[in-house]
Amino acid sequence: MNQKKSVKERILDTSSRLFYHQGFNSTGINQIIAEADIAIGSLYKHYQSKNDLLYHYLEQQEIEYFENLNDYLKEEKQPLKKLLKLVDYRTKLQTEASYSGCHFIKINAEIGRTDAKIEQFIVAHKQRQSDYIDEIVAEISAEQKLSIERNILGNMIFLMIEGAVVSASIHGNSKDLNEVKKAIAQLF
Repeated sequence: MNQKKSVKERILDTSSRLFYHQGFNSTGINQIIAEADIAIGSLYKHYQSKNDLLYHYLEQQEIEYFENLNDYLKEEKQPLKKLLKLVDYRTKLQTEASYSGCHFIKINAEIGRTDAKIEQFIVAHKQRQSDYIDEIVAEISAEQKLSIERNILGNMIFLMIEGAVVSASIHGNSKDLNEVKKAIAQLF
C-alpha cells in the first residue's frame, strides 16, 4: 500500500498520524523517516523542517475538515437543522478519533506561540470555524427573530462547541457535545 503513495504523501500521512496521536514534540524526524519508510533526504526534499511539515499537516487537516463538513451538511437546507447537524459532525469526528481532541487545539496547547506561522494558521482556522457558524446563525435570523444579538449568539455557540470538544477529549465521551446540541435547540 505504501508503494502506491508518493513519498510526499507517505511523509504527510505518517507525520499526521504521529502528530495527532503522540504529539508534535514527542514525534521525532527519525521516527517519521522510519515509519514512512523513506530516506532523510526525501523528507527534506519535500519539507524544509519539522515545523514546515507541521504547517502542511494543519493545512491538510483544514482542507479535510471543511470539505467533509460541507459534504456532511450539503443536503440540509433548514438552517437550525444545519447547525444541529454541525454539532453531529463534530461529535462524529471525536467518536471516530476515539475522543482524541481537535488537531488544532492539541497543536496550540503543545507549541503555543513559539511559531508565528503555525499560531496564525491555527487562529485563522478557528476564525473560519466561527465564521461558518455565524453564517448559519445569520440564515436562522433571516427566518426568525433572535433573543440574543446575532454576533454574540454565533460566538457563544462556537465557544460551546469548542469547549465540548475539549471536554470530549478529557472525558472520552460525547456527553457534552450532546448537551450543546440540546442547548442550541433551546436557544431557538
